[in-house]
Amino acid sequence: MKTLPKFKDQNEEIAFWDKNDVADFFDTKNAKIARFSNLKKSTKTISLRLPEDMLESIKVKANALDIPYQSFIKMLLQKELSVS
Repeated sequence: MKTLPKFKDQNEEIAFWDKNDVADFFDTKNAKIARFSNLKKSTKTISLRLPEDMLESIKVKANALDIPYQSFIKMLLQKELSVS
């Protein structure tokens, strides 16, 4: 296993990793699984057409829970998906 050099700055490190393989510098036999539970999931914007009365009902219920209506919609969808 090769020894990792000290870098003067980020640009020097970037240039180094462009030319070298990380597997040559780290022993993966002792690697442990890392969990990053606090990372935000990537989101994708969608357009969803709802009847006006349905949207109004959603907004009223979300307001009663003191949460944004879009978050309330996500909660409803997640609940339904976890039942399946």
